[in-house]
Amino acid sequence: MPNISKEDYLRVIYKNYIEDSLVTATVIADKLDVSNAAVTDMLKKLAKEKFIKYFPYKGVELLPKGMETAINMVRRHRIWETYLSKVIGLPLSMIDSEAENLEHSSSDELIDRLEEILGYPEFDPHGDPIPSKKGILPKKKKSIPLSELEVDEKGTVLRVNDESDEFIEHLTKLGIELNHKIKVLERRGFDNSLLIEVRASEILGGKKEHSISEKYAKNIFVEQGFLQNKSTLKKTH
Repeated sequence: MPNISKEDYLRVIYKNYIEDSLVTATVIADKLDVSNAAVTDMLKKLAKEKFIKYFPYKGVELLPKGMETAINMVRRHRIWETYLSKVIGLPLSMIDSEAENLEHSSSDELIDRLEEILGYPEFDPHGDPIPSKKGILPKKKKSIPLSELEVDEKGTVLRVNDESDEFIEHLTKLGIELNHKIKVLERRGFDNSLLIEVRASEILGGKKEHSISEKYAKNIFVEQGFLQNKSTLKKTH
């Protein structure tokens, strides 16, 4: 059984929290890869310590104390991910697990210093918002899954789902990163897979065509149309 802290639980609850709904124990168990029994035990402890409200067989919601802790852990995690990607040059498939190790042992002063070195980024390398020191999230642009673009429609990558290392590794192989431009060339009716054209920007050449499954396309989020003058979070391999 992995040693998972209550901060990890709170971060998972926060990431999967949808307004006016509860995060179920099953979702938490799946995200943390632990048993339902272990989740139930931890949720009871978190409820006793006033981090959450726990409704047996229904789910949980964060209380102010839990929300504050969760936001702080999300901030730490995403700042470390950004540093590991931008400065250290780790591939996206590695930064989540490494950030997981570093976030717990870092002081608030170190996190603040990393944020300053990075130039106060608002989004991590996956496109997820980084809470400020006061817990305020930057305004997100409206996006839709790549799977919803029509043939000949274009989009700019704003965010990718970071739940699967296998998915992130595949995106790396395809050369798909934040702010890259994607055009849907063809939709195959048999399985709704897409033939797409990918390029780093409107100005740069090097267009590449790839086939991508509907499942993968649903986990890439784009702003419709090509954006101008957007900086790209680059990484070194």
